[in-house]
Order: sequence, then C-alpha cells, then structure tokens
Amino acid sequence: MYKLFPAVLAALSLALLAPLSFAVEPTTQLQIHVTNTEGKPVGNASVIVRFVPDRAIKIKHSKTSWELRTSQQGVVKIPEIPQGKVQIQVIAKNYQTFGNTFDVEQEEKTVEIVLNPPQPQYSVDGPGDPTKK
Repeated sequence: MYKLFPAVLAALSLALLAPLSFAVEPTTQLQIHVTNTEGKPVGNASVIVRFVPDRAIKIKHSKTSWELRTSQQGVVKIPEIPQGKVQIQVIAKNYQTFGNTFDVEQEEKTVEIVLNPPQPQYSVDGPGDPTKK
C-alpha cells in the first residue's frame, strides 16, 4: 500500500497542475488616448472596446466588451484583457464617430486616436449638393 502512495501523489499533482499551465493566456494592459486634429484631448468621449466576433467564442474570459468614458485628459484605461484583435469605437459630441480594429499583442499598448470635426451637411436639392457642379 505504501509503495503506491508516491506514484498516486505524483499523478494527482500532475493532474492538478496541468489545467493551470493551459489556462494562462497572455494579457494586455490597454490604454486609449483620444485627441482632436489640433492635438487637444477630447474629454467625456464614449469609448467602446469589443473583441473581434470570431475571437469572442474562443476566449474563456467572462467579459467581451467594455463601455467607458475618457477623462479630461482624453485617456481611458481598459482592465487587463487577453491579447488579440479588438474593435475600438469612439463617439464624442461635435466629432465624427471613429471605429477601427487593432491588433493587441504586447503586454502594454497605447492606442492614439484622432477625431475629425464633423463634415458639413448637404442636401440633394439644395446648396452643397455634391452631384451638381
């Protein structure tokens, strides 16, 4: 009976440690800086971060999207997330909406986003019609 004890103990410890080695995913601390075309920070902008749809199925992370607001300095910090592709959308009053996909493969990543001013409106029948020249 005592001869089997070390073998059973070794097998049990391997069985307990094996899931831990596969569960470790590389993570990223993501920071987003939002500025306008003049380089000034855009405060209180809505920032939405989502995992790319095909990737969201593969991860074992409970949260797949975050909705935050930028600080007065135009900065938002996302909690640690698994590395991979993420979609970032920024919505701010008096600016064009921004949206793009980014690869996040480093331990720390800062994404710089520049928001453009809104384009002038035009009417098909009125002045500013792009089809009439």
